[in-house]
Amino acid sequence: MNEPRRIRRLRIRDFVVTEENWIFAVVCYDTDPRYGGVKCILRYVPDAHGDRTVDERWKHYDYGVKRFRKLDFAAAYEFLREKRPEYLKDIFQVVPDNEISHVLRPSEVLPAFAERDERVRKIAEIFSTEIPVSKMGITGSFLCGLHTEKSDIDFVIYGIENFSKAREILMDATKKGEIQQINDNMWHYIYKKRKPSLPFKMFKAHECRKWNRGIVGNTYFDILFVRDYSEMGGLRRIYRKGKKLCNARIECIVKDAKFCFDSPAVYEVETYAADWIDMEGNWIDMERIKEENITEILSFTHTYAGQAFEGERVIAQGVVEQCDDGSLRLVVGTTREAKNEWIICTER
Repeated sequence: MNEPRRIRRLRIRDFVVTEENWIFAVVCYDTDPRYGGVKCILRYVPDAHGDRTVDERWKHYDYGVKRFRKLDFAAAYEFLREKRPEYLKDIFQVVPDNEISHVLRPSEVLPAFAERDERVRKIAEIFSTEIPVSKMGITGSFLCGLHTEKSDIDFVIYGIENFSKAREILMDATKKGEIQQINDNMWHYIYKKRKPSLPFKMFKAHECRKWNRGIVGNTYFDILFVRDYSEMGGLRRIYRKGKKLCNARIECIVKDAKFCFDSPAVYEVETYAADWIDMEGNWIDMERIKEENITEILSFTHTYAGQAFEGERVIAQGVVEQCDDGSLRLVVGTTREAKNEWIICTER
């Protein structure tokens, strides 16, 4: 039976399905009343010749079709421009509430997958020593039953405290050999996939200390943070787009990084130096604003989630936005490629 509407508030890593069996990944906790729907990204559409087949053991939802095609970022926008241009609002893909046929939630499908998949079961068992199973989930292609034998496992942990424990557990399990370490071949694969504006050695140095990735069997997996329902206050301010002023490179100290693994990653900072850059990359004079007013860094690219922690010094480059209250923030990941936008921790 289809779920007629959202039973409770949606979160990132959830998926929604429309009547046409288009499968979208939810990318925003907040429903913006200006758009009247859920901000998503289209991931899969039915295709008789598609390379993704629904797992026959999948019993959580009956799509009524067997084959799907996965869309990359650009193809998803092209598809909607042709089929549903009304779903495109500014730079966002927005699914109207009344066109959501079903909601797929990571926490609800995990028990079934842990029963049938040894790899998922092993990950869940390792974390369940200290984290309730109800605070875990599985997302990505597994969530919608369109995974293959080569699919990565996107494992979800809900809540700040639980995610912190999960990173410690993963570090300990890796050192004990219960979880395999990521080798250089896999790091190069991740680097090419992310395409960061950092040299490989610097990228790897930052990633290795995050303790949010591993290998079980021959399968790569990562753990993804999602806010618990009690942690979802103040999100509208984060999502509200500010006035773009210029580009900048700043030096700062991280004052608070509790949501540094979120999407967007949030870093509260104290900025002590800044260089202002115009859109062509030239240094400019910005006497009308002060560097100390940049009190926050937001990263909309997963590459720079967990990039720095409380008390560490950071150099970051991105776009300066002025919020409604007059405060300034630096935004990293203003484009899909995040070219020339980055965060570097200088104390590791």
